[in-house]
Amino acid sequence: MAGVNLAMASDPLNVTGDKFRQLDELLPTPNAYRTASGAPGHAYWQQQADYDIQVSLDDDKQLITASETVTYTNNSPDTLRYLWLQLDQNRFKPDSMGNLATPVDLESIAPDTIPFGVFRRQVVADEFPGGYQISRVADSKGRELAHTIVDTGMRIDLPKPLKSGEQVRFQIDWSYKVIEQKALGGRSGYEYFERDDNYLYEIAQWFPRMAAYNDVSGWQNKPFLGRGEFALEFGNYRVAINVPADHVVAATGVLQNPEEVLTREQRARLKKARTAQKPVMIITKEEALKNEKSRSKKRKTWIFEAENVRDFSWASSRKFLWDAQGYKKGGTDTLAMSFYPEEGMPLWDKYSTETIIHTMDVYNRYSFDYPYPVSISVNGPVGGMEYPMITFNGPRPEIDDEDRSKRTYSRTTKYGLISVIIHEVGHNYFPMIVNSDERQWTWMDEGLNTFLQFLAEQEWEEKYPSRRGDARKIVDYMKSDNQVPIMTNSESILQFGNNAYGKPATALNILRESIMGRELFDFAFREYAQRWKFKRPMPADFFRTMEDASGMDLDWFWRGWFYTTDHVDISLDQVRHYTVGTKNPDIEGPWKREQHNSEPESITAIENRARKLPRIVDAKPELADFYNKHDEFDVSNADRNSYRDMLAGLEDWERDMLSVESNVYVLDFSNIGGLVMPLFLRLEYEDGTVEDLRIPAEIWAKNSRKTSKMLVRNKNKILKSVILDPHWETADVNVENNYYPRRIIKSRLELFKEEKRRNLMKDWDTELKEEG
Repeated sequence: MAGVNLAMASDPLNVTGDKFRQLDELLPTPNAYRTASGAPGHAYWQQQADYDIQVSLDDDKQLITASETVTYTNNSPDTLRYLWLQLDQNRFKPDSMGNLATPVDLESIAPDTIPFGVFRRQVVADEFPGGYQISRVADSKGRELAHTIVDTGMRIDLPKPLKSGEQVRFQIDWSYKVIEQKALGGRSGYEYFERDDNYLYEIAQWFPRMAAYNDVSGWQNKPFLGRGEFALEFGNYRVAINVPADHVVAATGVLQNPEEVLTREQRARLKKARTAQKPVMIITKEEALKNEKSRSKKRKTWIFEAENVRDFSWASSRKFLWDAQGYKKGGTDTLAMSFYPEEGMPLWDKYSTETIIHTMDVYNRYSFDYPYPVSISVNGPVGGMEYPMITFNGPRPEIDDEDRSKRTYSRTTKYGLISVIIHEVGHNYFPMIVNSDERQWTWMDEGLNTFLQFLAEQEWEEKYPSRRGDARKIVDYMKSDNQVPIMTNSESILQFGNNAYGKPATALNILRESIMGRELFDFAFREYAQRWKFKRPMPADFFRTMEDASGMDLDWFWRGWFYTTDHVDISLDQVRHYTVGTKNPDIEGPWKREQHNSEPESITAIENRARKLPRIVDAKPELADFYNKHDEFDVSNADRNSYRDMLAGLEDWERDMLSVESNVYVLDFSNIGGLVMPLFLRLEYEDGTVEDLRIPAEIWAKNSRKTSKMLVRNKNKILKSVILDPHWETADVNVENNYYPRRIIKSRLELFKEEKRRNLMKDWDTELKEEG
């Protein structure tokens, strides 16, 4: 074991040791693909997968039948003997790994009880004939290709190795039953409307997709268990979607045959919408209600093309209203569109398209100009999910059971809709363009996007009820025992919403507002987005870019917030007040006497006086001498001579220091939670003035458990009180020890009747991401 640092061996993340040690031992070594600055290297590469797909929707059987041709380009320096594809619909096979390995959520049930929805989901999952029925896998000449299905993945064995720079083309035919989303959860599916006997389909993860192959992990072929989302390759798509003639289709990409599927009037409305100042109805309420009643036996094919996207999704229903408005600014020239059933009014027609445009306007400033020609929001069974150019969003007004014309929506529903649209449209930036590996690092898309969502919400209106982003919103999670580090694989996260959304979003907001400042942070964050748009970044690329572009060493921050479960609990232990000792005995003697006399009298002295305790010196005065007349604070000539000798040995500047009349304060802090953070102080003086002082986190560099700060102030500045973190910027879990002198913290004592209590509700985004 010679030469081994035992402290490092037993504490590899350095939780208890040097909080400021660099992350070099945790981050991958820079190379020609990924540089030490966090930028793509000169030899960076990524694969390309192009698709030509024909798909047909059976509205009677809720069945998808399709055929695709995939053109795969090997841009890597490696020779590939086989290819991996994702078969995400296999997640819904009764014997899938994801289904069999899904535990009961113990937090959502009480003893001997289970929510209807949870029980229904398991009953349906055990019986639903889900998954792909693959009828053909063949090369471009129709010859069968050997392939092996492994749960949600498929390996195609190539007849000859695919060398660097070469292409291979192959074909797959398949079908599958579309799931009922409300029964099985997930990120796509159908919704049935019993009132008018209609279906609304949101179709995603619907075709065999190329798995990602990259320089860090090779093939990303981890099975899809339901939570960890997707790692995909960019490519070009041509998709022909065959549906009943009375259906309306929304999809990734640009509609290639509007004259075949839209009326002349609808095409004119679309043209008008491009320059409109507010949303234009492309399909009106009256037209949608008419379609609801239609049962056409004919069919139409909607053809869409999309360039440089990593996925393709679509929605179809005869119930859709459709509105649109153009947005052109900077490098963005797009058409924002919303598709929703009549049940979505009066909420969706008022807010959906406006929110799409607002999101792009904000995100463009913090990252890059939205590059795609359309941005779509669809209302259906999926509460919130994102795909290139199209998002699925759930909230609707409440409909009166007796009078369907009466619609109301709560405050929660209104802001829930705006927030979910911002969030899902925002995902077009992260990870649809900044193409992170969601299967491994959920926080790189959810956390970064939730942070930008918070900024966009704050620009919607003053006092917007943002659920995440503000430091105080993450405190309960930070002090809980139910945590894992942010740098945890998606399937191993305990509290998904708090860990992958809330904590990283809060961390970034703290970086921006309290540590780096807005200007430095915004420049660095935008640099990261610009560097990695249409590429695949890893965590180290983000960490390194933020430091490289800002000029700040943030390793201590990434280590604490992302690699540990430490929390912020910094205590202001005491404040000590000093004035400079003059060493002049004629000044110091009376001062010491004054201090002594101001001390509380001992209980023994009080009792002795009360009981008139007799003293021997009082009875025999002859025992008194010089020292009974002079106490320890009286100054002697010897003291004065010693003072003069001392002055003679000092330099001029040292004598000047003895005459400083400033107030000196020493503030003592202890780090109880383990997470080092800056010290933000509010100093209140007796003259009524207030001083805010910001001390960088590096004050903890030599001792991460205890530190002290000396403050020298004018002699007229008498410190009255000190507040640590007065604006609650740091997510400190215990503000009671942030005051000196201590304050009584007010709250309410809530009384309740004892009964069984169950937590049956989860955050909308947590619910979505956990149930896939």
